[in-house]
Amino acid sequence: MEEMYIGNLDSFATAIGGGLFAGILIGWALKKVIKLFAIISGLFLAGLAYLQYHQIAAINWYKVEQASAGIVNTVINATKMVDGGNQPATAELAITSFGVPLTSSISVGFTIGFLKG
Repeated sequence: MEEMYIGNLDSFATAIGGGLFAGILIGWALKKVIKLFAIISGLFLAGLAYLQYHQIAAINWYKVEQASAGIVNTVINATKMVDGGNQPATAELAITSFGVPLTSSISVGFTIGFLKG
């Protein structure tokens, strides 16, 4: 029977605990930023609708829709470019070199932080 070395267990536990904590923080912060952006955008559009209702401003909602669609397309294209585009297949994600314990604990922590944030 093979003996387990305590040093390996320490680094394993540190990777899991640190990844979980980092994932919770990232998920919580991202949800707060998304909420803040949604509130600001909603208040802005409500202000425009209020100004149009009182005939202070004339809003061309078709152009507003086109602009928002352009912003959404820009964000989608930017997220597609994050993966590196033309890099070789060996350079997948830099985080995968840390191993399964860290990546899985970050994803679990991110989920917990995003749901609780």
